[in-house]
Amino acid sequence: KRARWVAERLVPDPDDPTPPATVMVALDGVGLAVPAEHLRENLAALASQDYPNYELLVTARTASDIPPDSLPARVTVVLGGTQDQKMSAKIQNLLAGVRASRKRSEILAFADAAGHVSRNWLRALVGPLTDPEVGASTGYRFYVPEPPDFWSLARSVWSAPIAGLLGPGDNPFAWSGSVAIRKERFFEIRVPDAWRGGGCEDGALTQAIHKARLKIAFAPGALLAYTGRTGARQFFSEAQRQMAMARACFPRLWWSALVAHVFYCAGMAAAITASVRGSRAAEWALVVQLGLGMLKGVNRAALAKAELPDREAWFKRHAWVHSLWVPLATWVWLCVLLSSAFSRTVERDARKQDAPRASQAHA
Repeated sequence: KRARWVAERLVPDPDDPTPPATVMVALDGVGLAVPAEHLRENLAALASQDYPNYELLVTARTASDIPPDSLPARVTVVLGGTQDQKMSAKIQNLLAGVRASRKRSEILAFADAAGHVSRNWLRALVGPLTDPEVGASTGYRFYVPEPPDFWSLARSVWSAPIAGLLGPGDNPFAWSGSVAIRKERFFEIRVPDAWRGGGCEDGALTQAIHKARLKIAFAPGALLAYTGRTGARQFFSEAQRQMAMARACFPRLWWSALVAHVFYCAGMAAAITASVRGSRAAEWALVVQLGLGMLKGVNRAALAKAELPDREAWFKRHAWVHSLWVPLATWVWLCVLLSSAFSRTVERDARKQDAPRASQAHA
């Protein structure tokens, strides 16, 4: 059922409206961390969308934040200027981009420079906005590391369940790395004020939309591919930071994840212990538990493969890790969630929102 829903929304409808749009990318240190050639490819993909009427704005605090020779021909640069200590550099740059957007633009779309978009990315985000009950449409990211190694693949398996939270109907969050909203509604629900008032733009945007009793629609065609690699220390540091931010910005989701993983891992440990002691029932319980988890991993990889057709070769080679490594990823989730519960860097990280995404880089 979910696969059919995704498939239906991956086929562009030529009759869908394409109102004038502004696409914004903030380089708040991201541009310096992503290799120039990768950043150039990602921005070039944003500049060559299959969409008739849009502008691409690249925002940065200063010109030095933009790597040389990284910008495509069809782009406008907006400089945010002196850092405002009351908000993160990314939010400041995004708001500068909003102010510089064309008056005739009806859609504001935001993209993460570290991810690679498909040619239909903007169409996919704009489509759901025709529904008056939808406040914003969102995509997410999926890690397809090239060349792959153990920790990079582990991050892919670990991150996949977050994308799995998104689907039909209203969704629990909007991700600022792939999101679109009508310009009029952006100001109507006072998103700029929400961004200025908090360090987490994802949480502030989500809260503003839901406070206005609007929906967040998932756009399967707006999934971003991340091909960057990582190591053990970097992976755990980024994961812990992301979950600390989630605890601050999305406490209900964070608590749900923690409770679910505590019970899941406790059940797995109990079943393994009983199996070692000779319990046949425990063996079957363990098989069922692991089997269901691995099946979910297979389904997540299958949906991501459909949403990222340009990465089909990668999924043919490496999708199996999203099945066999799920038990390992479950324990990693528990460790990361527990460590984030004691993090005292949430406020600091809110000021440096999504700096870790800089090194998760490229597609």
